[in-house]
Amino acid sequence: MTDTLETLQEVREINSSFPYTAPIRAWKEQGKKVIAFQCTYVPEEIIYAAGIMPIRLTGDSRELDLEEANAYMYINTCSHVRSCLELVLRKQYDFLDGFVSGTTCDSSRRLTDVWKYYNFTSFVHILTVPRKMTERAHELYRREVQDFKRRLEEFFDVEITPQALRQAIKVYNRSRELLHQLYQLRKSDAPPISGAEVQEVLNAGWSMPKEQFNQLLERLVEEASSGQRAVRGNFRLMLNGSPLNNPEFTKAIEELGGLVVVDELCTGVRYWWELVDTDSEIDPVAALSRRYLNNFPCPRMFPPEERFNRVLQLVKDYRVEGVISEIVRYCVHCAHDQPLLRRRLEKQGVPVLELGVEYGMPGTGQIRTRVQAFLELLEGRVRK
Repeated sequence: MTDTLETLQEVREINSSFPYTAPIRAWKEQGKKVIAFQCTYVPEEIIYAAGIMPIRLTGDSRELDLEEANAYMYINTCSHVRSCLELVLRKQYDFLDGFVSGTTCDSSRRLTDVWKYYNFTSFVHILTVPRKMTERAHELYRREVQDFKRRLEEFFDVEITPQALRQAIKVYNRSRELLHQLYQLRKSDAPPISGAEVQEVLNAGWSMPKEQFNQLLERLVEEASSGQRAVRGNFRLMLNGSPLNNPEFTKAIEELGGLVVVDELCTGVRYWWELVDTDSEIDPVAALSRRYLNNFPCPRMFPPEERFNRVLQLVKDYRVEGVISEIVRYCVHCAHDQPLLRRRLEKQGVPVLELGVEYGMPGTGQIRTRVQAFLELLEGRVRK
């Protein structure tokens, strides 16, 4: 692999000051508000159209001591949510003006309960997210999004106009288009960017205004497309499972000879995959609610076949030779869904390695040993 892409240096500078990054600090210094969201089913455009910056609430990109969070939540709450709470309790998210979540899992709901009870921010909202994508479910979710919009307007004394929503949709759609372009580059035999580096880019994107992120993405896609940089690996891999924003975990896999060419994560593909319909005849709230509910499905959604079919299509499009599933302990949706997905992948001849992890866990020790054995298994299949 040749030298690092110049744009990645900027990405790393942004991430180095997590969670109160330089772009967020600059935004706050202008007297503007910041709201954290905790789930990909939260329509960020509503927040953005109110003149408020949405950022994603995450734990650190390393494993934390969760002593304080464990005093507030049961230890059988997933370590992803407890890591988020740990940083809140350490006052690293004190710059926030609000918090929004979805009813997508019990851990997320309990985090919202704790947040509201202890008044970490005065604005707290949770959206009911249906588990189906029927027309009745779409109507329910549209009303939820409309209510969220109304609450933002009332609490922050702002008007979220249709024009502002359409502009927000335009900005966010552009970001999704650029991420599509970045992922397209990973279809080549030797992509110009690694899986770990893509995770770094996504981490930065949740900690800055979307227009600024789009400018960064445009430079990155141009630089990656026009250069001679090539990242090589012995086997093309997909990552799937629980929320993951630890580039070191993916880097460890790639250092062993794997090449992570795509993911099926809510911190990856499932975050940005679908565009919002920009038809001027469609009410923007309705367009947003339909996009978010119809987006690349989370393991909680039913029936699961829609998601399984999309995963298998990714495997085909990116020529995936093996899948590594990292399941955070007590991540109920992923743990229950994984055996069904594994059977479908193995039926297509795609081996699966399942790793039980804690959020932020590095790719060392037993993880490294098991990945190495999995890559040796893939090598043995090639020799046959």
